[in-house]
Amino acid sequence: MFKYNCLNPIAGVGLDLFSGDYTKVEELKDADAALVRSAAMHDLELPESLLAVARAGAGVNNIPLDKCAEQGIVVFNTPGANANGVKELVFAGMLYASRDIVGGIDWCLENQNDENIAKTAEKQKKNFAGTEISGKKLGVIGLGAIGVLVANAATHMGMEVYGYDPYISVNAAWNLSRSVKHISNVEDIYRECDFITIHVPLLDSTKKMINADAIAMMKPTTIVLNFARDLLVDEEAIVDALAAGKLKKYVSDFPNPTTVGAKGCIVTPHLGASTAESEDNCAIMAVREIRDYLENGNIVHSVNFPDCSMGACTTAGRIGILHRNSKGMIGQITTILGDADVNVSDMTNKGKGDYAYSLLDVESAVSEDVIAKLRSVDGVLRVRVVK
Repeated sequence: MFKYNCLNPIAGVGLDLFSGDYTKVEELKDADAALVRSAAMHDLELPESLLAVARAGAGVNNIPLDKCAEQGIVVFNTPGANANGVKELVFAGMLYASRDIVGGIDWCLENQNDENIAKTAEKQKKNFAGTEISGKKLGVIGLGAIGVLVANAATHMGMEVYGYDPYISVNAAWNLSRSVKHISNVEDIYRECDFITIHVPLLDSTKKMINADAIAMMKPTTIVLNFARDLLVDEEAIVDALAAGKLKKYVSDFPNPTTVGAKGCIVTPHLGASTAESEDNCAIMAVREIRDYLENGNIVHSVNFPDCSMGACTTAGRIGILHRNSKGMIGQITTILGDADVNVSDMTNKGKGDYAYSLLDVESAVSEDVIAKLRSVDGVLRVRVVK
């Protein structure tokens, strides 16, 4: 019997996928797995029983990844599950920024008691006139699940699309429309594009990547959209540029004192993935990831350990070993099993940065003494008998 805890409300369509072998517990200290959305986990005490954390969404800055890795806790996210919801809001942001829709709505509300509002509107509408997005150049920085959807959809909106991602995956490249021009130098996007939208993860290397130097290359009519993470953009520099008339608009899904109310800023309250469909999709993917790991030992879409999958186990047993990504680990593991007369019929080992994962199918049961020896190997973080 496995136990799981929800640190945030998780869509029932996902939780319903847990079989009768799972039970929900109210306290994290009692759980084998946790599902989370936005709850901050950095200051939480993570129990020894905790094997996995699944973030129902893409960003994981609310989860202590290194702390989890050191305790042998696999952290999953759900890339692509909310991609369509974010994509649609990006286009809403482009339209809001290129046409003064918000100003027009506000004017209507302010004049709701005017009996001649229809006639008055015909005289006032020129104050809210804007431009169309068809024929404009869109630069997409980051061609992951969301970036690809945005780029492809923009081509159907008549936009000339430039895509930048030096680390584009094979899968993303296959899904990217031929009409999207692949750019090798991000500065070309800064110089050429009318709209720039960013869809990269928040890393030390990407923090404030759109900074004052990048903004200085842009045209004064450029609209910058940020539906990824606020810290990807130097928002103080953005606000200064907007005030000086060096940018047209900044659209952000991350409200904070710097941008809310600032000239040229259109800010929404983190609505990107706030659709019923996105929440359902994220919950479904998160539960499937947890089940596959707990029941089969497979890791798919982890952010702190390598992905590693061997399907369902058809042999007598399966062992999963989370360990440091250092030389000699495989030799020590197989030696311990060989000395115990345990034959390994199949295995895989994957590394990711400082951490690695070994999954071994064995042809006989492994005793507690052997498991203890595996756990005692220097660099081993967790040993789990999957079957």
